Amino acid sequence: QVQLVESGGGLVQPGDSLTLSCATSGFTFNSYAMSWYRQAPGKERELVAGVTSIGDVTNYADSVKGRFTISRDNAGNTVYLQMNSLKPEDTAVYYCKAVNRYYRTYWGQGTQVTVSS
Repeated sequence: QVQLVESGGGLVQPGDSLTLSCATSGFTFNSYAMSWYRQAPGKERELVAGVTSIGDVTNYADSVKGRFTISRDNAGNTVYLQMNSLKPEDTAVYYCKAVNRYYRTYWGQGTQVTVSS
């Protein structure tokens, strides 16, 4: 049974940091590229960051470059998103996504991040 479970979200103030985790099971983690998406109320889901299956290449949305870092632990089947200098516009539900070379795709259920003073 495939599972992607996000955790680490919460309510923080502008300028604070958070680290999101996505713990996975039920599929061959190191064969899947992993990414983080987010969806704010009334907006489309958007890509935040991605990492290749072996972790050698990452990509980021322009809005988070220099503030967010994606990483993965293939031994622990987990992907992380370190978020620094958070802004109110980072408020969203954050989802992790797994996709393999055959475009088989799995999604987590999301974790809420709220940035507010």
